[in-house]
Amino acid sequence: MSNTSSRPDAPASRRIPRMPFWAQILLGLVCGALLGWIAHSQDVLWLGATLKQTGSLFIQLLKLAIAPLVFFAIVVSITNLRNVSNAARLATRTLLWFMATSLIAVIIGLAIALITHPGAGTGLTAANGAKPQHTGSWLDFITGIVPTDVITPFTQLNVLQIVFMAAVVGIAALQLGEKAQPFLTLSETTLALLQKALWWVIRLAPLGTLGLIGNAINAYGWGLIKQYATFTADVYVGCLLVLFGVYPLLLTLVAKVSPVQFFRGAWPAIQLAFVSRSSVGTMPVTQKVTERLGVPREYASFAVPFGSTTKMDGCASIYPALASVFIAEVFGVHLGIRDYLLIVFVSVIGSAATAGLTGATVMLTLTLSTLGLPLAGVGLLLAIDPILDMMRTATNVAGQSVCTLLVAAREGILDRDKFGSVHGDLDLDRTGEAESAAVAV
Repeated sequence: MSNTSSRPDAPASRRIPRMPFWAQILLGLVCGALLGWIAHSQDVLWLGATLKQTGSLFIQLLKLAIAPLVFFAIVVSITNLRNVSNAARLATRTLLWFMATSLIAVIIGLAIALITHPGAGTGLTAANGAKPQHTGSWLDFITGIVPTDVITPFTQLNVLQIVFMAAVVGIAALQLGEKAQPFLTLSETTLALLQKALWWVIRLAPLGTLGLIGNAINAYGWGLIKQYATFTADVYVGCLLVLFGVYPLLLTLVAKVSPVQFFRGAWPAIQLAFVSRSSVGTMPVTQKVTERLGVPREYASFAVPFGSTTKMDGCASIYPALASVFIAEVFGVHLGIRDYLLIVFVSVIGSAATAGLTGATVMLTLTLSTLGLPLAGVGLLLAIDPILDMMRTATNVAGQSVCTLLVAAREGILDRDKFGSVHGDLDLDRTGEAESAAVAV
């Protein structure tokens, strides 16, 4: 018996139009802000606790799949390079574009900091902040790449070490050839299962948005944002300049494609990154939108996972540059040309350090320790970090897609017809099914 609602002559009043995913996110954002304001201004404890738990549960669900997802995504992406001609050239070009855009981003961050002086006149001292839980140095970064065992990186979610192990396994599988095929089949099937489960979590993003935004406003209120007004504005302006200035310029001049069309296709990943504050958690959506924009699956499956763990224009370039100047001004430390050059060097070369732990704390402490600035300054920024991290992560994810598209365009493997045909919102139901089926193949 056929469903009456599926008939062409079914009454229009019975059809409930599906709300686009971006509209669901926006609705969650507005409702979260309103509920957070009510909880903060009226001191509604149960509402504040509910918002906190809702946001935390969403992030917890995302993190649950991150460790195995990164491992199998890197393994499969490396082995997929055997199907791509000039694989070494593509990998090298990808890394060079990652570094080039990071260089542009850190210069923009420094320029904004030197113009606005975000730390001047704030009245803040080290007593206003909390001690950071995570610190980083060049020695920690170098020695921390290689794990001491195969279990700890997964239990402690050390993404950098997981990437290292996955790269070793992927390269070894390439060297074994046909003997490794059973393992590769298992890896591809496991990756498909993980992506399918993660799509279910991603569908909860509107609810997660409500909880995360509501909790941020309830916990910090508008007063804290005002206290850090200049620094907060600097981070957002810097990220927006890169997001809507540098990236469109590169897309126009280098890739010869429409920036408007790019954002139309990439927006689902950018908005999810803004809400979730996780480049790795957004990785399946980033890869899907990148493929929708015409990048071949074989290359996208390598570049996007690689970029999700190492390509951080927001967290590793703009933010450390601004934060270093901010902390130096708060503590009355003068920075010279040598110091600014060191900031640029650390941002371009050491960005992979952000992969190991949450947020940009490790990258910032790495920069501060290189400059000799007090690490206590990191504590000044911890309270405001969730507000900043949303914009930073959105910039990170956009940069990962842009660089992948730039390389594909320059190498002549970009499907320009497919790029030009992208329209409408990302259908999560069909995307999840198609993604699982395609990876299994």
